[in-house]
This record gives sequence, C-alpha cells and structure tokens, in this order.
Amino acid sequence: MSRKLPPLSPLPSFEAAARLLSFSKAAEELHVTHGAVSRAIKTLEDQLGVLLFERSTRSVRLTPVGEAYAPAVRDALDRLMLATATVTARQLESALTVSTSGGFAGKWLVPRLHRFHRAHGDIDVRVSTTGRLTNFLGDGIDIAIRYGGGDYPGLTGEFLTGEEIFPVCSPRLLQGPHPLLVPDDLRHHTLIRDAYPIDWATWLASAGVEGVKPDAGLTFDSYTFAIEAAVQGEGVALGRTLLVADDLAAGRLIRPFAHALPAQSSFYLVYPPAALRQRKVRLFREWLFSEMGRD
Repeated sequence: MSRKLPPLSPLPSFEAAARLLSFSKAAEELHVTHGAVSRAIKTLEDQLGVLLFERSTRSVRLTPVGEAYAPAVRDALDRLMLATATVTARQLESALTVSTSGGFAGKWLVPRLHRFHRAHGDIDVRVSTTGRLTNFLGDGIDIAIRYGGGDYPGLTGEFLTGEEIFPVCSPRLLQGPHPLLVPDDLRHHTLIRDAYPIDWATWLASAGVEGVKPDAGLTFDSYTFAIEAAVQGEGVALGRTLLVADDLAAGRLIRPFAHALPAQSSFYLVYPPAALRQRKVRLFREWLFSEMGRD
C-alpha cells in the first residue's frame, strides 16, 4: 500500500511557526526569510487542502486543524531527527552537546564536569555557550540549560533552581580606610556591572541606598569576568545564588550585607520530549539533578 505523505520540506517551517506562533520568529530560528516560511506553509496548506493558520496584520494563530496537526508533525520530526542521528552519525552516540549561557558554564557547569566524565567516560561533552533559545533540530543541540520563566512551547522544561541577587566582594574590602560594612559604604567602592537585568540601580533602590552612582564603575559583557574581577578585589559585583556558591564556600568572595532581591527568572533544563530516548541525555539529566541536590 502506497503512503500518502505531505510535502516534507515545509514541515520544519510549519512546526516552528506553530510552536512560536510567529512566522518571523520561525524564520529567525531556521535561518531563513519570513517570506520563505510563509511560502512553505502556504505550500503545505495547498497540498493538504486545509487552512493551518489564521493570519492577521500583526499575528498568526493556529486553526483547530493546525492545532491538531502540529503535535503530530513535531513528534514526527523529533523521531526523524533521532533516527537520522543513529544511522548517519554513529559517533554522536558518545558525544553530548549541551547549550547554556557563558555565566552558567563558567561558574557552575565546567567546574563540575569532571565528575560526569568520571562516571560516564564514554560520553564526550561539548558545551555551546549562547544566550538565545536553542534550535535543537538545526544546531545539533541535545539538551539545554536556560534562564527564564519556564515557558518553552513544544519542549520539555524542568525547573532546576531559583536564585537571589546580592552584593559580593573580596574579603579584602572589609579592611582599609573605607571598610565595606553597611550598604551606604558602597559609595567608597567600585561597582562591577554585567548584562543581568537586575542591575545596581534596582538593588540600591530596594536597599534604600542613596548617593551611589549605579552606572559608574566597571562593566563586563561576561558574568564570569565580572565575578572574577570581584574575586580579585576590583570592586563589588551583584552575585547570583547558584553562580557564586563555589566562590562563597571557598572564601574567595563574601556577602557583606544580608539584603537580597529574589530573581524573577529561574534555571530550567530544556530538551525535546523525545530526547530522553537517548542514553547520553538521560544520564546527563540524572547527573545534573544529582549535582543540584535533587535526587
């Protein structure tokens, strides 16, 4: 019996647009133009003889038929991705590609990876650092650690940990002519900034500190470099619970004040639902939760 299949080339465009509810975001994820996504979906609709999206000037939404079709297409693409990896790239069975931010990689993941290698020496780990949402199909990513609100359409997002934001500095800053004892003492010290959304202006306002310029001091694109500058005594940085835990435990950094701000985002483990069929992904997930103290 012959199979009646839809045109296969438009399916990735449809899956991305259905998951993101945006032709533009789908085009960005797939590294094609908005027009290419629109044409691909129109081709699919013409072939199927149904309307998959309701289009307006500023937005698109799935029709009832599109809502029913999207999960099946997503599952089929996931299965095809895994099958292709199995038959065409056998070496990938021993290589796990993890996507995360530079800050998480530098301050938490990399210092612990030796324990994963010790337990699973047959799995090579490749760490890809980026702040953008991973395109698992297009970028060859197996699993990702993301910082956000937990809403990852079409993907599994598992909560890892939340965090608080608070100043950290070298113990040396408790000494000298202007020891850092209370928040008002920050006026005598260099503030170290990075690209994190909760900035010094927000923290100073929450602590009731006035007369301190939140935009003066040192600025780094990398959170890892910002914290290293604080370790070296160059000034005071805003620490994040998980990412400064090792430096605090080792005494390289201290918390001069108790006041902290709860972060609005958290760390999540993100992956396609079918990814756990792979041994390397299952083992990494189990190890990560163990390291987080969530056995």
